[in-house]
Amino acid sequence: MKTVNEHKDEIVRYGKFLHQTGLVAATDGNLSVRLYDGTFLCTPTLMSKGMMTPEDLVVVDAHGHKVAGCRNVSSEIAMHLFIYRNRPDVGAVVHAHPPTATGFAAAGIPLDSALCSEIVITLGTVPLANYETPGTPELAEALAPLVGDHDAILMANHGVVTYGEDLLTAYMNMETVEHYAKIALVTHMLGRQKPLSDTHVSKLREIRLKYHAQNHVGAGRAED
Repeated sequence: MKTVNEHKDEIVRYGKFLHQTGLVAATDGNLSVRLYDGTFLCTPTLMSKGMMTPEDLVVVDAHGHKVAGCRNVSSEIAMHLFIYRNRPDVGAVVHAHPPTATGFAAAGIPLDSALCSEIVITLGTVPLANYETPGTPELAEALAPLVGDHDAILMANHGVVTYGEDLLTAYMNMETVEHYAKIALVTHMLGRQKPLSDTHVSKLREIRLKYHAQNHVGAGRAED
């Protein structure tokens, strides 16, 4: 089990990755981690994710109230907490504005075509949630039908949210969404898509289920 300081270092590291790879700009995006005591460590509002130090991070309770930290909490923590409440298996959440994937979100196009076997195995599909104002309860309501069955969601005219058992997984899911979006964009530019057949998709989904089951077993043993 990681210490709070280790989680802080990890958030700072992945915040830099988000900024350096162009998945966020300026003060965009936010990251959070579920702590062992039921609180949540998160990035502050109005700060570049590439310029943070561990001292800039904030701890909030299950209602989003700050319990530690010198900076203010992002209004979008409500979205993170909604995901944690509805997915007990989730240990970290990442929200970013990857340009290509956000372009699909702004165009109202979900990333739900089975174009690559690797994408089907890692993410399945990436659905599109209806637009709601960031930082409002309505945004959580828009995500509600999708959170349980997906690990990445496009938010119309807003960005992308990804999550996983730990911050590494949540971050990699974000990279995967943007990579997938770039591939999908090329097929749109070429004017043709050739998705995998339903039979092939079914086989890949079986692999995805086995992969996730093995990961959960491994995670459980690691904490024993």
